[in-house]
Amino acid sequence: MRSEELIGRINALPRMDVKLMEVCGTHTMSIARAGIKRMLPGGVELLSGPGCPVCVTPGEVMDAALELASAPGITVAAYGDMLRVPGTVRGDNLAHRRAAGGSVEMVYSPMDALDMAEAEPGREFVFLGVGFETTAPGTAAAVLEAERRGLKNFSVFSMLKRVEPALRALIASEGFAVDAFICPGHVAVITGADGFAFLPREYGLPAAVAGFEPEDILLAIYDLLDMLARGSPRLVNDYPRAVSAKGNELAREMIARVLAPRRDIWRGLGEIDSSGLGLAAQYADYDAEKRFGIEIKPAAGKSACRCGDVITGRICPQDCPMFERACTPEDPLGPCMVSSEGACAAAYKYME
Repeated sequence: MRSEELIGRINALPRMDVKLMEVCGTHTMSIARAGIKRMLPGGVELLSGPGCPVCVTPGEVMDAALELASAPGITVAAYGDMLRVPGTVRGDNLAHRRAAGGSVEMVYSPMDALDMAEAEPGREFVFLGVGFETTAPGTAAAVLEAERRGLKNFSVFSMLKRVEPALRALIASEGFAVDAFICPGHVAVITGADGFAFLPREYGLPAAVAGFEPEDILLAIYDLLDMLARGSPRLVNDYPRAVSAKGNELAREMIARVLAPRRDIWRGLGEIDSSGLGLAAQYADYDAEKRFGIEIKPAAGKSACRCGDVITGRICPQDCPMFERACTPEDPLGPCMVSSEGACAAAYKYME
């Protein structure tokens, strides 16, 4: 269905004041790039949720990664988005540590870090495992491959997170005011669309799994608004070309084999039970936290960055007093302005 037809169908629905939340940084950027917010009727508001992996990683966790990057004999391997994410001190990031003599390598996959470790056995290589259920299977596969190759100098600092516990914590949080969810298509590829069935079943909130083209997102918006208009919440899979009801069983088995749920810290949401994925006990030899005695120390002070409020739908990027003034992509105060999936970066780039 073409965008024009979908917009017509959306405009034909009864007028209502509703807030829809997209739980995916890729959706956030696609919405901004296509100008979807400007296409919607008045009263329909789109909010960004905790779906950008870089953005939900708190500064104190980044501090621990930064210390690793400056430690002798250790190379930190990270995705490109992570290089400019600050810790609790503004300007202190992996790129800065590398410029100061630390060993930091940008990689496209954990297997790149694995190959580096094999090529240089006298040096420790730590991969920063960032992401949700989407990237967790790749990280798990790297650990299994490291075991197969007998590598002793490769480990993972897991920052991996699970979406469902975060959404439950968000819904239970004070001031929560979202009427329906646009659910992340790439996470649903792994979990299955049914992984989001708890939203209508337990909370009475409409949910639509969406792809990433403008037409995909508009279709999800139409379905959500239609459900709200009818007062009939349910889960719809608007991305059937990639997402099945049950998802990727093999990928989930790999996650369950190598990784284990644990209590974890989220920017904007605090500590949430079973919301993170650490290495399972049998793979402790590849756990950087255990190998190097990593401790997450509480932040010394409160940052002026309001990224946590942005990714929980409490404010829009432009409502942050730092936005476009003290915080720009060239000199970011927080990860929402750094990440290619960040809500602040999207709002700044496309001037929503």
